[in-house]
Amino acid sequence: MAAHRESSESTLRKRRVETWKTTTTHSDDNIRNNEEGTCKAKKKELVTLQTGTYWLTRIVLLRSIAFIYFIAFTVAYNQNKQLIGERGLLPCKDYLLSVKRYVGGKIDMSAFAYTPSILWFLDWTDMDANLDGIALVGMALSGFVLLTGTANMIIMAMLWVLYHSLVSVGQIWYSFGWESQLLETGFLGIFLCPVWSLSQVPPRCPPSLISIWTFRWLIVRIMLGAGLIKIRGDRCWRDLTCMDYHYETQPVPNPMSYYMHQSPWWFHRFEVLSNHFIELIVPLFTFLGRRMCMVNGTLQIVFQVTLIVSGNLSFLNWLTIVPSLACFDDASLGFLFSSGRGAKQAVLDLQAEEAAGWTPKPTRGMLFRRVVNVALGVLIGYLSVPVVLNLLSSKQVMNTSFDPLRIVNTYGAFGSITKERTEVILQGTMNEDPKDPEAVWEEYQFLCKPGDLTRRPCLISPYHYRLDWLMWFAAFQTYEQSEWVIHIAGRLLANDTSILSLMEYNPFQGRDNPRWVRGEHFKYRFTLPGSGPQGKWWVRKRIGAYFPAVDLVALRGYFKSRNWPHPDL
Repeated sequence: MAAHRESSESTLRKRRVETWKTTTTHSDDNIRNNEEGTCKAKKKELVTLQTGTYWLTRIVLLRSIAFIYFIAFTVAYNQNKQLIGERGLLPCKDYLLSVKRYVGGKIDMSAFAYTPSILWFLDWTDMDANLDGIALVGMALSGFVLLTGTANMIIMAMLWVLYHSLVSVGQIWYSFGWESQLLETGFLGIFLCPVWSLSQVPPRCPPSLISIWTFRWLIVRIMLGAGLIKIRGDRCWRDLTCMDYHYETQPVPNPMSYYMHQSPWWFHRFEVLSNHFIELIVPLFTFLGRRMCMVNGTLQIVFQVTLIVSGNLSFLNWLTIVPSLACFDDASLGFLFSSGRGAKQAVLDLQAEEAAGWTPKPTRGMLFRRVVNVALGVLIGYLSVPVVLNLLSSKQVMNTSFDPLRIVNTYGAFGSITKERTEVILQGTMNEDPKDPEAVWEEYQFLCKPGDLTRRPCLISPYHYRLDWLMWFAAFQTYEQSEWVIHIAGRLLANDTSILSLMEYNPFQGRDNPRWVRGEHFKYRFTLPGSGPQGKWWVRKRIGAYFPAVDLVALRGYFKSRNWPHPDL
C-alpha cells in the first residue's frame, strides 16, 4: 500500500514537472514570438533609412577610392616603362641606386624610410617586369573593389603599399599634388573596412564615426589650402582677373576650355568670387551640423564637376570628390541603391533590429577595433599639427608632405596663374645642314598638349598623360632645368619606339631616322570664334629656339656624362 502511494506521488510529480516545462516552453516561445513580431513590425514601420549611420557611405567611398586607384594603376601600366623603366627617361633603378649610396650603401630601414617602396625587395634584373607587376596587381585589386563594393583592410592596405611604391620612385613624373592626396585618401580607406570580412554590410563592423570624420577633415584641408594659397599668391586672385587667363594657360585644356575662355569679363569675375566662397567659406559648413555638412558636400562635388568639365586636370578633381562623399549619411545616399534587396535592405534590417533593441554584444574584436579607431584619430590629429600651422602661416607652401609615408599632407592648386601660354615644339629634319634656310623641319605631335593649330583640344580626364604635363612645365623653364627634354630628343633621333608610344604623330614613321632634332619655343593663344583662320583652335607666334639642333654624334658625350644609354645602341 505504501509502495503504491509512493509510486502514485512519483507519477504525479513527473506530470507536474512536465506540465511546468511545457508551460515554460510555451511562455518562452510566446516571449520570443512577441519580440520577433515587434521586430517585424519595426521593420515594416522602418521603410526609410535613418540618419546618422554610414553603411552605404562606406560602400560609396570604397568604390570611389577603387575607381581612382584603377585609373592611377592603368596610367602606371601604360607609361611607367617609358618614364622610369629600364630604358626610361629617368630610370627608377638609377634613382634607387643613388638613394642606396646616399644612405651608406646598404638596403636597410634608412633606405626604406627615405624611399618607401617594395621595389627594394624585388629583383632588379628586370625592372620593367616589376613595374608592370605592381601596376597589374593594383588594377586587379582595385577592379575587384570597384565591381563588388566591398573590401577589407588587407586589400586596401595592399593598394596603398603598391601605389606608394610607385610614387616613391616616380621622381618628377609623380611629383604632382594628387599623388600625395591619393595616398592620404587611400590610407584613410584602410580604416573604413573590416579586417577580414568581404561583406558589404558586416553587422559586427559598423563604419567608425572617427573614420568618417578623417575624410571630412581631409576635404576641409584640401579646400582651405587651395583657397589660402590663392589669396596669398598671385595678385590676380585678389583683383578677380585670374579666370581671364586660366582656361587658355592651364596645363592641358579641353574643348570646353576654349569656349569658357570666351566668356564675358563679368562672368570671369563671378567665377573667381565663387571660387573664393567655395574654397574659403563653404568648408567650414562641415562643423555646423548634418544639413550644413551635406550642403558643403554638395557644393564641393558641383565645384569639382565644373572643373572636370572645363579642363584636363588628371584625376585630381575626381579624387577631391571622394572625401566630399563622407558628408552624406545612409539616409542621403539611399537613392543610389536598389530597394528591397542588397546592401540597402541589409542596412534597413540592421536599423530595425537596433530600434527593437537587438544590438550585438561587443566582442573582443569589436573592442579592439574601437581602440584602433581612436588611435587613427590621434594619429591624424598629431600629424595635422604642422599642416594646420602651415595653413596659418603667411609663408604657406602647397602640396608638401611632413612625414615620409604621406599620411597627412598640405594641398593647394594654381597659387599663381600663367598669363601667357608657351609651348615647346619638337621638330626633326632629314637635311644634312640644320642651318640651311631651305631645310624642311617636321613637327612631332604629343598625345594631348597643344601643337598642331587645327587639332581640337583633347578630352582625357580622369586619365593622365604625364609627359604632356611635364612639357607644360618645361615650356616656362630652360632645357638646362629640364634635361630630360634633351633625352627625348636623342630618342627621337633613333626613332625609339618606347618614347614614340607617348606621342600621337611621328613624321618619320616608316622613313629613315631624322638627322637633326631641335626644340622651338612658341607663344600660343586661343583663336576667337568666327574671327580666326577657319578650322584653327590656336594661333601662335615664335619666341625663339628652346634648344639648338642636335644629332646623335653631338649627344654622345652629353648622354655619357649623365649615365644615359646612347640611343643608337
